[in-house]
Formats: sequence, structure tokens, C-alpha cells
Amino acid sequence: MKLTVVGGGSTYTPELIDGFARLRDTLPIEELVLVDPAEDRLALVGGLARRIFAKQGHPGTITTTGDLDAGVEGADAVLLQLRVGGQAARNDDETWPLTCGCVGQETTGAGGLAKALRTVPVVLDIAERVRRANPDAWIIDFTNPVGIVTRALLHAGHKAVGLCNVAIGFQRKFAGLLGVAPADVHLDHVGLNHLTWETGVRLGGPEGENLLPKLLADHGDAIAGDLSLPRDIVDRLGSVPSYYLRYYYAHDEVVRELRTKPSRAAEVAAMEKELLAMYGDPALDEKPELLAKRGGAYYSEAAVDLAAALLGGGGSPYQVVNTLNNGTLPFLPDDAVIEVQAAVRTQGPTPLAVPTLDPLYAGLVAQVTAYEELALEAALRGGRDRVFRALLSHPLVGQYAYADALTDQLIAHNREHLAWA
Repeated sequence: MKLTVVGGGSTYTPELIDGFARLRDTLPIEELVLVDPAEDRLALVGGLARRIFAKQGHPGTITTTGDLDAGVEGADAVLLQLRVGGQAARNDDETWPLTCGCVGQETTGAGGLAKALRTVPVVLDIAERVRRANPDAWIIDFTNPVGIVTRALLHAGHKAVGLCNVAIGFQRKFAGLLGVAPADVHLDHVGLNHLTWETGVRLGGPEGENLLPKLLADHGDAIAGDLSLPRDIVDRLGSVPSYYLRYYYAHDEVVRELRTKPSRAAEVAAMEKELLAMYGDPALDEKPELLAKRGGAYYSEAAVDLAAALLGGGGSPYQVVNTLNNGTLPFLPDDAVIEVQAAVRTQGPTPLAVPTLDPLYAGLVAQVTAYEELALEAALRGGRDRVFRALLSHPLVGQYAYADALTDQLIAHNREHLAWA
């Protein structure tokens, strides 16, 4: 089995390598290729990756290359973890929206749209090259904004599934609170990427007893604290929202906070510099503890599980993925991309049935789905008016004066990445 990681020079990659090494019985990789145009980073990450495999006794080979076409040749699956423009572009995404009093964030709102516009054309080019090299290869997208990027891939006819680590993080959290193995916890997880709610927590599978009311009663303070939301709000919702919902439920509070501290991008850039220095130490043969603060917790376990199921080697029977709606949420178009539990097999994911969604959630899901449609149109076709329409439709913007000003700033900050600008 051959797997290729595009964006293999990311500081995330040792987390992925560690998972591949520990879970080699689930996903028996014979060849792993790390592809990245940044030769210096790739050399550091590749060296540590080989030492991790060696320490854990993994028999597979790890190669590195800056040649995308060579790297994806013969791959059974290709994992995408890109950041077009790097941390500098992310820092922009997180700062210029604040000038209009709007949340600055790399996956939602105006900053998320900027990232989508930079990213979608690059990902589609990569996917076409994967299809030419090996049309049977699966593409697993971890590149944000995952929902929009996965929608672009699926609309272009690629064999693609989107992956996020939010659900597996909740699974691990709830398993710890319940004192059970993570594999025993099944989430009723519903919504869009970075716009989801846990409406049930079950033991043993989708038909198991719903223990969410008990979790909220016994551990509500801790759960709410992790989300930075008041306990009474979580109790009144009766569900556990993704922490990204705080950008919607406490927008103005978040803006005030963001204006008083360095951007997350600045923090991550400093962390990455330290991590890369560690990766260059020839004595280091395991992922450093600092990597846990970088983000992407449990990404490796989720990626192994998904790849194993798609490639026929096992994996959990049900997994939270980003895939086509196809009637799962009847108030959305079939070609919308949703994030739900699905049965994942070699032919791809099949979403499980979802109970009628509370209007409190359904209304927001429908509005953000409409935004994602407009965002994808802007990413594919360009033009100031399409950017404006996408921003005006987003619930974190929503006013024409803000949409106009943010459109100008988005184009100014991203001109080098936008062919039409």
C-alpha cells in the first residue's frame, strides 16, 4: 500500500507519522511519500519521520520529494494538508476582518473566505494531477476550509472525502468522562464542517443508549469550560456545539478578545520555528510534546481510520466525514457537503440517517450552506462581485457596508494568490 501526503513538510506531519507507526496493523503502509515544495522543511520533517518509523519498528519506507507528479504516482490514497500562503496569509486572515468589527478566523467569516479563494484552485489542480496519475486513488482532504474544499473536489468528480479532527476530539473527551474506550463512543454529530453539534453520545453504536443528558448533568461545567461558553447556554441547547460555534453565539465578545492579543497565526508561527529546530535534532525519534499545542489533536487516528476503511483494510464501521448530502438533511441541496456520521466502505461514505434537525440549528446550517455555495463560485470564477455576494451572505458579516469594505481588503491582501485580481 502506498500513501502520499501533499503538504508533507507541515509541522503536523510527525503527528500523522506517529499514528501510521502505532496503527500499522490497521493500515499496513509499505511506502509513504511526503510531498512539499519547501525543501528545507521537508528534509527536517522527513528525517524525523524515518526515525519515528525506525524506533517503532515500522517496516515501511518513507521518501520525500518536491515533485508532485512523481509523489502521487501509484498512490492508493493521497492526503491533502496544505496552507496556501503559509502562516503569513493566515495572520492576515485573522487580523484584517477585525477592522470592521468582524471575527478574524482562518476557516470561517471573511478570513475563511480568503483562505478558500487561495486554496480551491490549488487543490483542484493537485486533484487533476492525481486523477491523471491514478484515477482510482482516494483523496482525503484535511485542508481548510474542509467543507468548501471537499465540495469543490466532489463537484469536479474526484474520489474525495473531507476529514476534520473536531469529532474525534469530542469522542476522546466523552470516552474519558464516561470511563470507556473511545471506540465504544458513537456521536450523533451533525452539521457542516466547523459548524456542528453533538446531539447524542451513545455507547456501542448508533442504536445505543444516549448518555448526553447524563454527561451534561455530571460534567456540564467542564464541557462548557472547554467551549468557553456559559454552562446555562449549553444546558439550554441540550447539545454540545463545536467550539467554532462560539464565533456565532458570542461574536462580539470574541472580537473584543481577538483585538487584545496576538493572532493565533503569530503563536503558531513561533511554535513552528521551535518545532522545526527540534525536528532537526538527529537524536529525536518521537513526536515532541510541544506538537500537541500546535493543533490537530487525534488527526492521525482519524486519518488512519478513514484511509483503512476506504482501502478495505478495516477501520471503524462508522466515522464522521465530510461528504455529499444526498438527502440526508432534506432542507439542503443534494450537492451540499455536510459533516455527519457515515458508514465508510471501499466505495466511499454513506451518511447515516439524521433525525429532523432543530430549527435553531437548521436555520444556521442552511444559511452557511448558501454561503459555501457562493464562496465556491467566487473561488472558481473570481470577480469582486462574487466575493461581495459571498461575504454579504455570511452570518458573521451580513451587512452591505461591511461586505464592501471586507471585499476590498480581501482582494488587497490576497492579490498574489488570485489570478483574476
